[in-house]
Amino acid sequence: MDLKALTCEMNRFVEAKGWYAPNSPRPQTPRNLATSMAIEAAEVLEHFQWSEVAASGVEDELADVALYLLQLAHRLGIDLEAAILAKLNLNSSRRWDG
Repeated sequence: MDLKALTCEMNRFVEAKGWYAPNSPRPQTPRNLATSMAIEAAEVLEHFQWSEVAASGVEDELADVALYLLQLAHRLGIDLEAAILAKLNLNSSRRWDG
C-alpha cells in the first residue's frame, strides 16, 4: 500500500468517527494535528527512556505518528510522497561532515 492509499484509509477512519464534522469535539485542524503528532512522537521516546532497546508497543506509537503525519499533510494539501522524494534529493547533495 502506498502513501496515497494509506491516506485514503486514514481519511475513511477519521470521517467515520465524525472528526471532520464542523462541531467535532476533536477538530482536525493543522495545529491540533501537529500537536497530536508531537505528543505521539514523545510517546515513542518513552519506549527508550531507560533502555537502548525499544519496549514492546513502540510500533503502535510509530503508527500513530505516521497517521497524524499523513493527515496533516493531507489537510495542508502537501503531496507527502513528492515532499519526501524532494527532501531525499536535497539531502543527497548536502555535506554532512564538516
